[in-house]
Amino acid sequence: MRTHLTCQRALPGANGSASNITGCNGFYIPRENLARGSQRMKALSVLHSESSRGWGGQEVRTLKEMIALRALGHNVELVCPDDATLGIRSHAAGFTVHHASMRGGADVRSMLTIRSILHRRRFDVLNTHSGHDSLVAGMAGRLAGTPLVVRTRHLALPITSLATYNLIPHCVVAVSQYVRNYLISAGMHQSRVETIYDGIVKPEPLTHSTLREELGLDSNAVIAGIVAMLRGNKGHRELIAAVEPMMIDRPHLHVVIAGDGGEFDILKSMIEGLGLCHRIHLLGLREDINNVLRGCDLFVLPTHQEALGQAFIEAMAMGLPVIGTQVDGVPELIDSGVNGLLVPAQDIDALRGALTRLVDDAPLRVRLGRAGRIKTDSNFTVENMASETVDLYRRRISHRWRSAA
Repeated sequence: MRTHLTCQRALPGANGSASNITGCNGFYIPRENLARGSQRMKALSVLHSESSRGWGGQEVRTLKEMIALRALGHNVELVCPDDATLGIRSHAAGFTVHHASMRGGADVRSMLTIRSILHRRRFDVLNTHSGHDSLVAGMAGRLAGTPLVVRTRHLALPITSLATYNLIPHCVVAVSQYVRNYLISAGMHQSRVETIYDGIVKPEPLTHSTLREELGLDSNAVIAGIVAMLRGNKGHRELIAAVEPMMIDRPHLHVVIAGDGGEFDILKSMIEGLGLCHRIHLLGLREDINNVLRGCDLFVLPTHQEALGQAFIEAMAMGLPVIGTQVDGVPELIDSGVNGLLVPAQDIDALRGALTRLVDDAPLRVRLGRAGRIKTDSNFTVENMASETVDLYRRRISHRWRSAA
């Protein structure tokens, strides 16, 4: 059974007016909070919450969004565990960062801490991101009467609790149409979930990359690059298996792997066992991603699952032809044969075939790379992401006020 959030007037008080609004599945909402949120104000005050301590695509997008909204003149703050990488990086970027452990959905202490922050600092919007904070911070937001509680769904994995989508947030942001369609099929009403694509900051033009000098390679080398966390579902093993036989008759082919994670030692042993350390280069975690991408001739990410794929957007924005997989939200980015190539996930032969096409055909690389840059320049900018997010916040706050009036 689907559950919808509704707001109703409270019974009139002694003066005959309904000074407060109750409803929204039993949560108390002070009228002045909705009035504050309903105005098309010059600036919004937004609190993001994140219970994840790691650093990946989800956290990267959140920080980009925070920076972009601040640039538009909005007040943006963060609440997260004190050892969260997002919090550390947000503080370094000049944001106010509050701390709450949010170790589980029943963390009452964290909920009370966040409720106090929301009430004291009078935020217009609470935007949650992961499972635990969507429960803990989301409940705090509803109890504090925050005008709008939003959850962003970043992943293309099955959801474990509909409550953090249907009962707690007023609406949900999906990072791709695939994710939106999945949430609707799982029980969300389509009117309560909207898609806002990821966006990137247009890369600074680089006249020279130091990657080839670093690796001792000349301009004749063809470099295939992958930038991703070293996890089993990113397809690094399939990539290595696909290029191994290609190395025999293509002495100019090299692969660079940028990223860190639990698969590092496994991949290192795999490459060493094949005797390909001089052709497949494990770079580890890099901060100079644009420099690495600029030194490549093509980008490949044979991921098993991907809500959208920030790495594809970054590579396409650099003018690189890309190879991806026919999974989840990836086809929303890559039009196979137009701005890249798509292959079935975990199909080593198909992956090898796509790599062969791009490695052996420089004009094709140029054509696909140019089309990819055009697509990202028009559809996947951080400016678009920020403006669509602010528009959603204001529309949803205004709608809730009109519904309650």
